Amino acid sequence: MHQIVTYVSGTMSVDSSRRWWVLATVVAAQFMFGVDAFIVNVAIPTIAVELQASAAEIEAVIAIYLIAYATLVVTGGRLGDIYGTRNVFVAGVAGFSLASLWCGFAQSGPELIIARLAQGATAALMVPQVLATLHLLFADSARARAFGIYGIVLGLSGAAGFLLGGVLVTLDLAGLGWRAVFFVNVPFGIVIIAAALRIMPTVPHRAGTRLDLPGAVVLFAGLLCLIGPLLFGHDVHWSPWVWLVMAGGAVIIAVFVRLERAISRSGGMPLIDLALLADAAFMRGLVAVFFFFFANLSFYLIMTMFMQNALHIPPLQAGLVFMPAALTFVVASRHSGARARHRGTLVLIEGCALQIAGLVAIAATAALVEAPSALSLALVLMIFGYGQGLVMAPLSSAVLSTVKPASAGAGSGMYGTTAQIGNAAGVAAIGAVFFAIEAAGSARLALHSACALFGLSIIICTAFLSRMRRAT
Repeated sequence: MHQIVTYVSGTMSVDSSRRWWVLATVVAAQFMFGVDAFIVNVAIPTIAVELQASAAEIEAVIAIYLIAYATLVVTGGRLGDIYGTRNVFVAGVAGFSLASLWCGFAQSGPELIIARLAQGATAALMVPQVLATLHLLFADSARARAFGIYGIVLGLSGAAGFLLGGVLVTLDLAGLGWRAVFFVNVPFGIVIIAAALRIMPTVPHRAGTRLDLPGAVVLFAGLLCLIGPLLFGHDVHWSPWVWLVMAGGAVIIAVFVRLERAISRSGGMPLIDLALLADAAFMRGLVAVFFFFFANLSFYLIMTMFMQNALHIPPLQAGLVFMPAALTFVVASRHSGARARHRGTLVLIEGCALQIAGLVAIAATAALVEAPSALSLALVLMIFGYGQGLVMAPLSSAVLSTVKPASAGAGSGMYGTTAQIGNAAGVAAIGAVFFAIEAAGSARLALHSACALFGLSIIICTAFLSRMRRAT
């Protein structure tokens, strides 16, 4: 099909009607990735029984996916800068679909863990190209609307993951059971690949450039040492070696930065654009991203555990409790686009304030009501969901706004890595506090303590959003 495409000095454009179809294609991949992050959690109990997997293996099924994605997403973003977003995007979707097929056919816990490793690694190729494509194609007044749609998809993917996981496992379609939660990615992947090959604009390969392989290896090792102990530290009771490994990871990251500068001085193309490290607005934005996501995945984990362990709400019903919050997230994502056009990053700060109000409402409900119903919890969660939607939809656009088009992939990769480190750190830190207090005999005190930590994290996020706004 004929494409009206230009590529000048690192920028990309297509005709105004075509780019919205490109948007639909790439956010469909983001939707698939988001669903997969939640759908597996619902199926985990069934997987554990059928594969006779140990507790450590089951935790690894979730953790290895996050580790693979977070440690490789910067590399995936840079590959998009070098070889073109479309080429790397298609390769990522194809790999993700094949890895999903492998997950569905897995016959043991260790095999499923390896397949999930492949899923996370290929997602690291696919997902950075989504934000990079949006950043390149929507540099005009339509930018807020495009990123608003992106935010809506994020909310819908979470809701769909909770719901679809329960439905597929319960229905046991064709006797597939839990395997259906992985197989469902395959037909969607095929459709996305076909659409991408047909309508996504091609970007010429950068002549004379290649991946900074030494940098990729060093960054992988450093992030692995930082993230791995966070996810597995609870299982080894936070042994001293956990902190030693994390300290080693920090040293490796420092070495990585020096290595990148040496590569740049020698005329090579480093894995990250070093100019991004000197961009005050971008770096402050990344700190805000870390603390926002610190209170993201951990929040849903804590609420799920509290509902099931303390209130004895069945798993499927507990998943449905989040549906109204997911829907208000979607509504807020739609509103945030228009509000961001008029109020800029102030809408992010407003969203953070609403999240804190939602946390206060949740803590008050747990304190004042002996046995809160699923309905009452769903209603107060809507406040938090709406505030989160106001932030998450325009957050990526605001943080990447100062990134040059030629570094869109690298910037998107750094954004994705920071978000996943925040998610992992939040699950580890706030999860450890919650489970320790719960074990001491007070689930409500554990929830209140977790809510206080969520609130503190969001306040720090707000402070750095304000500093980012001043730098911009």
